[in-house]
Amino acid sequence: MNTKQLGLCLVVPCLTSLSAPSRADDVIKIGFAAPLTGAQAEYGADMKNGVTLAIDDFNAGKPTLGGKPVKFELSSEDDQADPRMATMVAQRLIDSGIKGMIGHFNSGTSIPASDLYEKAGIPEIAMATSPVYTARGYKTTFRLMTSDSQAGQIVGKYVVQNLHYKRIAIIDDRTAYGEGAADEFAAAAKQAGGSIIERDFTNDKAVDFSAILTSLKGLKPDVVFYGGGDAQSAPMIRKMRALEMKAVFVTGEMSKSPTFLKVAGPAADGAIVYLAGLPQAKMPGFQGFDSRYKARFHSDVITYAPYSYDGTMALLNAMKQADSADPQKYLPVLAKIRSPGVTTKTISYDGHGDLNDAGLTIYKVIDGDFKPIEIVSSGN
Repeated sequence: MNTKQLGLCLVVPCLTSLSAPSRADDVIKIGFAAPLTGAQAEYGADMKNGVTLAIDDFNAGKPTLGGKPVKFELSSEDDQADPRMATMVAQRLIDSGIKGMIGHFNSGTSIPASDLYEKAGIPEIAMATSPVYTARGYKTTFRLMTSDSQAGQIVGKYVVQNLHYKRIAIIDDRTAYGEGAADEFAAAAKQAGGSIIERDFTNDKAVDFSAILTSLKGLKPDVVFYGGGDAQSAPMIRKMRALEMKAVFVTGEMSKSPTFLKVAGPAADGAIVYLAGLPQAKMPGFQGFDSRYKARFHSDVITYAPYSYDGTMALLNAMKQADSADPQKYLPVLAKIRSPGVTTKTISYDGHGDLNDAGLTIYKVIDGDFKPIEIVSSGN
């Protein structure tokens, strides 16, 4: 080999090194899990879009940590709304090196998965509304939405004191979300002076509610409360109206969806549905979020995207303030974060990881659309 050849061999690798793409440690993985297939895929896709947009927006600001440029990337998994799958997915995400977790969606998946994230020391911000999720003293659990205990206090009291309904029947789907929502609603309604005349249950795969509703019809309830998702609430209200039941149908956030309106059809009119936070039109950051969302995904915002966006931004802002993606370093910052929000002016958490802003909106279906009839806070 002559001297020129040797020189080329020494110089070229050096140039190659200078032009190489960012190293793996410049990429920070954010985990995500939700049902992306099955009956609840609509919820999961909506939630994932919010996370994706938040990461896009944050990366556009060319973030640095520890003086080095970084890029955040989403590691996404489908937990199929199944608790056993959720733990498998959680371990897979942990093993892949995620530095923070957005999800899971369901309470029934978030609760068992949170054990694994806590053991790994990874903060998890979940859509789960069951009180159990943040009640076990973990420092790593945070919420994206109002909890069932907060919502139940508001809605149970509202139905009795504001709508003046006393005879209440309750059905739930026996999931952590559905049963938890029903429990909290029942406790608040009884405390407000209502009477629970029947408590029954189904499951989140059921399609026939004839036996339950025929039995309830004879009891003449003023209200039928259902704890569960739109896959059951929509056909349930259709059956109620087919049986000429006059009871008001009340259900929670998993029924505020296009699917509920489409499947239930005219039977949905008069239904009361509640959802955490403000109506989209009144969210302080929704207008700009909505335009960016439509440009990015070529579809309308459904329900959960603004909440998952806010939670993701809170997580990323905590890393920025801590100047580190090390969960041990940014977790204390996240616990005290005050992050600007789309759904509310400021995202912040109490000592349990629940949102400090615990308001919600009560909607009534009128002429096939959800119309806000009351914005209530837990302090009212």
